[in-house]
Amino acid sequence: MLLESFLSNQRGKVADRLIPDERRSGRVLDLGCGEEARFLHMTRFAEKFGMDRLAARHSDGSGITRIDADIETADTLPFEDNYFDVVTMLAVFEHIEPYRLETLVSEIRRILKPGGSYILTTPAVWTDGMLRVMAKLKLIDGVLLAEHKDAYTHAMIARVLQRSGFDQEQMRFGYFELFMNLWAAARK
Repeated sequence: MLLESFLSNQRGKVADRLIPDERRSGRVLDLGCGEEARFLHMTRFAEKFGMDRLAARHSDGSGITRIDADIETADTLPFEDNYFDVVTMLAVFEHIEPYRLETLVSEIRRILKPGGSYILTTPAVWTDGMLRVMAKLKLIDGVLLAEHKDAYTHAMIARVLQRSGFDQEQMRFGYFELFMNLWAAARK
């Protein structure tokens, strides 16, 4: 699709700017990394991990550890406590059934090191109609759009983060791409 690469790169740039430099000597996990693991290729970290359905089948010799798993259906993530410095979910939050989000985000918090960051991006709640038009015009992937389970505001994301154990004082929120997308960052 015409805009997919551009939008993916934009999400990656936003997420990368939110990562504290002192965390880059550690490990990053990108949940829902996709086949190309674009974000992991563009970010600078000592160790990079990507998790997605079929992710392990697309190894490219880049030093990225890819784990084949469906994060939506997993009750636990296959990592020990306090393992990652940063966990990202870029344009994935909206693909998870709302009733499963707290379980997943609680697991993300569990595998984050103290002081570690969870960074996510998701389309703004008001963009649904615009995204459908863009899919009809073949500017974005209509199949991926059809997999959206819900749309979110910052307040909705904050509630999920709080119920999953993150402290509201350690959360930050913002917009990008002309307010069409949201980002959120929470520190453990």
